Amino acid sequence: MKKVENNNKIMRKATKIPSQFVISAIYPNICGVCGKINNESLCKKCESLLNEHAKFIIEENYKEEKYFTKHLYIFQYEGIIRRMILNYKFNEKSYLYKTFVNFLLKNEKFFKILNSYDTIIPVPISKQRRKERGYNQSELIAKELSKYLQGKYEEKILIKTKNIIAQSKLNKEQRQKNIKDAYKLFEKEKVKNKKVLLIDDIYTTGNKVNECCKKICNSNVKKIDVITIAKD
Repeated sequence: MKKVENNNKIMRKATKIPSQFVISAIYPNICGVCGKINNESLCKKCESLLNEHAKFIIEENYKEEKYFTKHLYIFQYEGIIRRMILNYKFNEKSYLYKTFVNFLLKNEKFFKILNSYDTIIPVPISKQRRKERGYNQSELIAKELSKYLQGKYEEKILIKTKNIIAQSKLNKEQRQKNIKDAYKLFEKEKVKNKKVLLIDDIYTTGNKVNECCKKICNSNVKKIDVITIAKD
């Protein structure tokens, strides 16, 4: 009987352990670069490596055909950064969003700029693409980043309404036609008179983010800017 009672006490204690601790024990945070266990998802050695590649560029937009004011990006899409993003998108390494966000937050200049927006929106993907991949890579970054910023995260007001050919498979002219009218904005009042930050992973021609910004701008936003992890 004493053995049974002791076992019951152990079980009761176990049920009091917060679920996040259990999850952390089974799936510990790892550095997205070297793969070693690290609570910040980025060890000091690999942080130094990423600093060697970091650009932290702010590009002002002066073209009338563009619907956003600024494009901010951290890296050029090359070398180790290219490999990380490809792994993030196509090789089921969704945990890399924490590595990207934690590295970004260490830059005081970018953090101050990003903290000035009212609303944070990720570039959406189609239902079919989400089903194939299991997640939206831009959404993971936007959601994590919003935890540290004053801007409100909005997930479902910008929707991709059709599944298109992957932009990476098309040339510049084809990309612009391919992406046209692929997005729709719902609940426009949520972005009216707001400063909006649109988040994506890679900027190539800019057609995708520009089409998203075009839809958002129809709601009389104060301004809209774009941030990506890398620029090709």
